[in-house]
Amino acid sequence: MANSKVFLLTLLALAADPAFRVPAAVDQGDTIRVAGNPNGEAYVTFAQKKLRLFADGLVPVPAILAPGKYPLTIADKQGKPLFTQIIDVRDAKFPIQNIAPTKAMSSLKPAPGEVESIQAFLNTVSETRYWSEPFRAPTPQCMNSPYGVQRYYHGKPSGNFHRGLDLRSPMGTPVKATAAGMVRLAHQWNYTGGTVGIDHGQGFTSMYLHLSKIEAKEGATVQAGDVVGYVGSTGFATGPHLHWGLFVGGIAINPQKWIAIPACAAGAKPARKRTKKRG
Repeated sequence: MANSKVFLLTLLALAADPAFRVPAAVDQGDTIRVAGNPNGEAYVTFAQKKLRLFADGLVPVPAILAPGKYPLTIADKQGKPLFTQIIDVRDAKFPIQNIAPTKAMSSLKPAPGEVESIQAFLNTVSETRYWSEPFRAPTPQCMNSPYGVQRYYHGKPSGNFHRGLDLRSPMGTPVKATAAGMVRLAHQWNYTGGTVGIDHGQGFTSMYLHLSKIEAKEGATVQAGDVVGYVGSTGFATGPHLHWGLFVGGIAINPQKWIAIPACAAGAKPARKRTKKRG
């Protein structure tokens, strides 16, 4: 009993530490922002994932994490506990979306090394922070598939959820970097099609899929608004659009929490890209 009281008092003391501040409640797919970590020397554990906690303090909340209460713990480099708080993860009430893949799409398989290369990119944690807010939308069009939706194929559950936003953009629309960073991926793959991956620093990354043409070069530094490619319908895509995703620590987070992008009107069709008349 005495040991239990000591443990409880220790947790209360850690939670009361004013050096760190975190929200009491978040939605599935949110990004928890931890304030009060100026030196970036701590580590955070949440939902069984341990991450380096940089000075900007970003912690991903997976879309598939069941609603409930979870401890967020912070420790120093030696593992000494610094802070603990219970976070209430709320149900984001993600909808169901049915799509109709063609036979050709259904037969697509990732190219050798495709999955491994993308996963290695998402696990990138560089010391330099390139990104700054506000972020920019990669294309100016509306969203026709939100983050977190449960995907059904021809009316049957696929077991997948949508890890980004689909922007209903005309073929050939320039795709722009949402924030400054270094291009780590620029490749035409079988499944994701024309793919660009940008490392924004400190475990923050973004991806741009199904591109018709890639403009970015691997190893190049880009600024927010730089053109990295053009909208296409390559890979697993039912038509021209941009799939855009944001990731923290390799976990897909909800881009709508960073940039407000309007949903497309029901039944709306993508605008045609205008071309100049000759003569």
